[in-house]
Order: sequence, then structure tokens, then C-alpha cells
Amino acid sequence: MNIKDIDEFNEYINELKFIGFQATELGRARELLKKMKEEEIVLYFGFTANLVASGLRGFIAKFIRSGLVDVIVTTGGAIDHDVIKSFMPYLSGSFNVDDKELHKQNINRIGNIFVPTDRYVRFEEISHEVMEKAMKKYGDAVAPSELINEYAEYVYKNSHDRHSFLRAAYEKNIPVFSPGITDSAIGLNAYFFKQRFEEFSIDVTKDMKKLADITINAEKTGAVILGGGITKHHIIGLNVVRGGLDYAIYITTASEWDGSLSGARTKEAVSWGKISEEGKHVTVVGDATILFPLLLKDII
Repeated sequence: MNIKDIDEFNEYINELKFIGFQATELGRARELLKKMKEEEIVLYFGFTANLVASGLRGFIAKFIRSGLVDVIVTTGGAIDHDVIKSFMPYLSGSFNVDDKELHKQNINRIGNIFVPTDRYVRFEEISHEVMEKAMKKYGDAVAPSELINEYAEYVYKNSHDRHSFLRAAYEKNIPVFSPGITDSAIGLNAYFFKQRFEEFSIDVTKDMKKLADITINAEKTGAVILGGGITKHHIIGLNVVRGGLDYAIYITTASEWDGSLSGARTKEAVSWGKISEEGKHVTVVGDATILFPLLLKDII
């Protein structure tokens, strides 16, 4: 296989694997995603909150609507950002600013994305309405997926934002799981809500059987995971019960040299049985805000 010199974008997309470096890995990932599209598999889609804060949120929603995604696993912060952005925009800023001045102006920074504090005031109002409805519908102990479904329904009924991943999941009837949901503004609002309704709780164990049943009963499973942390581990760890994922694509900026789960490559998961020994897998190193749209180009 020879390295190709390419100067046209369409040829570049189609011949990525002949470019070298991470372009080649992205090309391999595109081939793997095409194979997943052709086969009958249960596909898990995982992503972290920061990506929902960015403009990548639109591509996340597009992928969910593609018909390939069966299960979504994400962080609590992703729910926060998606709900807020369905009603109020985030702002483009800079990495190089005086953060003390931002704090004085009630602006929170996510890299070069600015989030005014009033966005979280609106989110608190929505959360209390959603939590009260969830408690009446599901009882005092609410599963994260049940609570998320109520947020999704709220967005669906009250916002026309087509870039909302919650709206897309609600429309496609795709379950959204968040095992660490309280590590977010949702957790803080749950604390406030419990001052009024002491019996209210979020029971993460309620979702375990639902997820396990989906996984155990799947003939084949695959995963597309953007970023790391609890989202990534919940997907790959869950698949241990069935002998590991059959297909996996990771996109990450994290290093593997410190032994972190976020930086661990797909091949490391094979040693744990999280990806099967015969599984097809690839890790692409780089910023998902750049790489994910290229992964999806002309495939969905």
C-alpha cells in the first residue's frame, strides 16, 4: 500500500487510509463504521459533556437520527448543556482570557466556549419541573434514563431546536443512560429539589438490568465512543458480560502513558474482555470536533 499525495477534498475523504499518521487511522475507522452500518448490531454511542457544549452537538444529533444508534451513554453534563442550548445559546470566546474577569461577569469558561450563569438559572427552573413530573410518573426512586427521558420530552414539547441530541433520541425512541448523572448541574438541582421533596432520589442501579438485558441479548455489538471517562468505561465494561464488543471506534485526545481509562487504546480493552479477541477496532487520536464530522462524511 503506497502513500498517496492528494490535493482534492473528496479524494482525501475517500483515500484517508493512504495519507499516513492519524488520517490513516481515521480512514480505518470510516471503513469500520461502514461495516457496522451493513451488519445487524446493537450500536452504543458514547460522548462527553464538553462535546455537547460545542457545535459538534449538531453532528451528534444527526448520528442519532441516522438509524445506526441503538443505545446512548453520556455524562450528566451533556444533559445540562443540551437542555440549556435548546433555549439559550452558548458564546464563542477564547482560551486566552482573564478568568477572574469572567467570574466577575458571571461567565463560565469551557475552553474557548463561554457560558453565562443565567443559563443555569433557566436550567434550574426546568429541572424542578422535570423532577416533579418524573417523581409523579416513576415513584420516589427515579432511574437516570427515566429522568433523562423527561428532560427529552420537555425539550421536544417546548423547543424547536433540531440540533438537540435529546430531541433526536426522543424522536427515535433511543434510551439515554448516564451512570454518573449526579456529577453535573442535575445533581446540584436534585439536591435543591430534595429540600422540598425529601423522599426523591436518583437510583442508578435501576438502569443496570435494562442495559444488561440489551447487551446480553444482542447477537453483535459495536461502539462509537468520543472521549473517555465514565461514558467510555460504562459501554466497554458492560460488554464484558457477552464476551466483549465486536466492533469499536474510539476518538480521544488523552494519552495512554499514564494508564488512564480515557487514554487507553482499543487494544488494551481486549486484555479485559471488553472488546473480543476477534473484534475489529481502531483508535483515532485527535479532537472530536474535527474528526467526528469527517468520520461521518458520506456514511450517514
